[in-house]
Amino acid sequence: MTKATVEEIPAITRNFARPARTRVFKGGRGSGKTRGLAKRSGLRVYQLAEMGVEGVFLASREHLNSLDESSLEEIKAAIRSEPWLADYFDIGEKYIRTKNRRISYAFAGLRHNLDSIKSKARIIGNWTDEAEGVSEVAWRKLVNTIREEGDGWIAENWISYNPESPDSATHKRFVENPPEDCIVTEVNYSDNPWFPGVLNAARLEDQRLRPETYDHVWLGAFLTLTDAQIFAGKVHIEEFEPKPHWDGPYQGGDFGFSQDPTAAVRCWIGDGRLWIEYEAGKTGLELDDTAAFITKRIPGFEKYATRWDNARPESISHLRRHGLPRSEPVEKWKGSVEDGIAFMRSFEKIVVHPRCEQTAREFRLYSYKVDRMSGDVLPVIVDAHNHYIDAGRYALGPMVKRQGYTLAQMRKAFT
Repeated sequence: MTKATVEEIPAITRNFARPARTRVFKGGRGSGKTRGLAKRSGLRVYQLAEMGVEGVFLASREHLNSLDESSLEEIKAAIRSEPWLADYFDIGEKYIRTKNRRISYAFAGLRHNLDSIKSKARIIGNWTDEAEGVSEVAWRKLVNTIREEGDGWIAENWISYNPESPDSATHKRFVENPPEDCIVTEVNYSDNPWFPGVLNAARLEDQRLRPETYDHVWLGAFLTLTDAQIFAGKVHIEEFEPKPHWDGPYQGGDFGFSQDPTAAVRCWIGDGRLWIEYEAGKTGLELDDTAAFITKRIPGFEKYATRWDNARPESISHLRRHGLPRSEPVEKWKGSVEDGIAFMRSFEKIVVHPRCEQTAREFRLYSYKVDRMSGDVLPVIVDAHNHYIDAGRYALGPMVKRQGYTLAQMRKAFT
């Protein structure tokens, strides 16, 4: 077996210094835990393959619709960062396996894909990234699967996530009531020797402008509901199927690119609630690839009217001619953001399907500005964590407009 020195975040190294069947890594943005565990998975697969172990190493999330949403590219990049490790693997466009064919990676959603993998291969380890939202049902299914062991090795279960709620199944199972052979490690930006300057600038901006969510985003603290959070207490996560009597679907999209994702959603209105059924989004998404990317993730998206930010007429025209023929600009006016938010908040509940992870996250983080000195909540909406929410506002644009005109008419009638 090759001996080599590998650069690694010290907190991750300490976790692996002693044996354990379960390893938990929690913390905020910029910690490097995802890239660090991607590399560790390559080292683990190398170690087991050299011991003669055969099977699959699972890289999982609760919902996984395609390889684009998996850890595939992270693991590829991490393995390639160590030339001696890269030489040990056969890396293709859609697969990673050892050249001796003993171990390959499998990428799966725990909710729907785990059973099919179990029936085909021996799972010799698992890494679940973005694990905050994994349900107790999914954990029970997975934990009972990671039980393989042999001469000198056991199958390990790794979990990495940014904490949000002390009531999450992940926190309760692995931190509040951890199994005996579990090591929990907190990893934050301050633990990352390679924390990039561009992220540090974003951190300092959040510290100055968004103190109400700073500890959660950067320090791994729980997201505490405050008066600053615009949709606090309004959003519920649950599975659903659209009912025949609901109105919709309504579809909207928000353009992004280098730092912000292009985001799209499909939603419905029914039974006094707003139902968000699907999302699709990606940073760095080329306009030419937008239609194919979205329609792969939102079935039949091209069949329905979709409203986009009217600040990008040339992009909307392009989408009409390249796969999304019913794209159109949404009408905006002074105060349209506030009117849209008021309309969304007017529903009894906003129900988000569990597969819409980024939408749910934005609803938790979308906030009013908080005065840095007094702590007062100001009537100013922070322009952050709002790409999927903006897509939702655009989808509902015609109803928001009608509401706006009704209010205007009422004001005129009583003045």
